[in-house]
Amino acid sequence: MDVAYERSVTVALPYAEAVTRTREALAEQGFGVLSEIDVQATLREKRGLEMEPYVILGACNPELAHRALDIDRSIGVLLPCNVVVSGQDRGAKVQILDPLIMAAVMGREELQPIAQDAARRLQTVLDTLTSHTEEET
Repeated sequence: MDVAYERSVTVALPYAEAVTRTREALAEQGFGVLSEIDVQATLREKRGLEMEPYVILGACNPELAHRALDIDRSIGVLLPCNVVVSGQDRGAKVQILDPLIMAAVMGREELQPIAQDAARRLQTVLDTLTSHTEEET
């Protein structure tokens, strides 16, 4: 049985613009980017490998993180929410880890409302990206 662990959209935007708009959409939903891993540059530098543009953004909503950490400090191993932006042939793909998976992994029912709030906000990020792209075409 396949388990959907991520939500994603493909947008008709150049990669760099997709990264910028993803950051903006995250900020609109109360998420800051705590970390950024340029996987393409890292693999090129460390392994001599080439791949498509690919960045992992570590996104965190401080209010939601605080609420979750108050319930169970060990949830920190699952934070922040990873958001991937990768270059595609005709645009970019944005993928977000589904927060409901994090709550399920923890097995703590009290985390469900927080995970649902995070999931709603992150889905809004994806919806915002696709609506901006549709408006421009």
